[in-house]
Amino acid sequence: MNLTGQDVTNAFVAYHPATTWKHLNDFFIGYLPDYHVSDVSKDFRRLISEFTKVGLFDKKGHGVYITMCSIVVMIMTSLCGVSSWLGHDFGHYQIMSSREYNRFAQVLTGNCLSGISIAWWKWNHNAHHISCNIFEFDPDLQHMPFFAVSSSLFSSLRSYFYEMKMNFDVVTRFLVSYQHWIFYPVMCLARLNLFAQSFVLLSSKCSVPNRIQEIIGILVFWIWFPFVVSFLPNLGERVMFVLASFTVTGVQHVQFCLNHFTSSVYVGPPIGNNWFENQMKGTLDITCPSWMDWFHGGLQYQIEHHLFPRLPRCNLKKISPYVKELCKKHNLPYLSVFFLEANVLMIGTLRTAALQARDITNPIPKNL
Repeated sequence: MNLTGQDVTNAFVAYHPATTWKHLNDFFIGYLPDYHVSDVSKDFRRLISEFTKVGLFDKKGHGVYITMCSIVVMIMTSLCGVSSWLGHDFGHYQIMSSREYNRFAQVLTGNCLSGISIAWWKWNHNAHHISCNIFEFDPDLQHMPFFAVSSSLFSSLRSYFYEMKMNFDVVTRFLVSYQHWIFYPVMCLARLNLFAQSFVLLSSKCSVPNRIQEIIGILVFWIWFPFVVSFLPNLGERVMFVLASFTVTGVQHVQFCLNHFTSSVYVGPPIGNNWFENQMKGTLDITCPSWMDWFHGGLQYQIEHHLFPRLPRCNLKKISPYVKELCKKHNLPYLSVFFLEANVLMIGTLRTAALQARDITNPIPKNL
């Protein structure tokens, strides 16, 4: 329609195969006056005719097919190798046939591929499991000055994990007052904290098993990752790529928070006799269809994982009915909500504490 009333032969032959010429008579209207074909157009049409005769338009090659297969392979590799929480699995139980192979897999998935010391992760994560949702002992609740899930933290409690006081000062009060707004942006950069924590532990005087291996693994990451980023054409795209990669992995950090921020929290030392009860009250499951299991990395069965942390991920779903039955027998809560609902509950928890933080002169001593 854009070329109505003109000679459209060049455009027609460029966009249509020879088999469509037989339909032209059905659309014949009349002839153009003063019709003239330029030498360039004649040569262009001759090229199209020659290309058609030798079959260049029909020989598409295997390039597109190979590329599509490569894309599928890369997507599956990314999903299985990056998003399937392999480091988390290797840190909890022995997947490989021997301790040596399992140790190699830990350093590979944690230090080399993620830049996070597996020694730091196990040190931190084991403490979290043992003292789940207990303010002074669980490092996964000690996110001051950015986040506080309860007004109990306004009392500047002591962290027995970091061996320091968690000060609720002016800066912390300001940040916590808006924590429900800044939560997701902070999660996009949360990996920086894991990098820093790894550096701090490996450079400290603490006893770190296999410290040399840990350091070499971290160095491998900081060699290959900047090297890959350096291939991008300019600084702006490099920064955007790094931020995008951090944002994607931020989903994992959100997942960790979902399972605990919305559950019962406690003040005081952990009690060994109440292990089962405390794990049940301090965690919740994420309800999802089986085809979304890869997204949650097994942590949609957070309750089962906390009760049996050495259990392989593939078996968590199998034991879920037994855990539910036991909870029902002893009248214990078994919380399971959809991913979106869990996010809503978590933001609600953060918002409640944020509003309490704004009125520090009269805080509400309510355990969320």
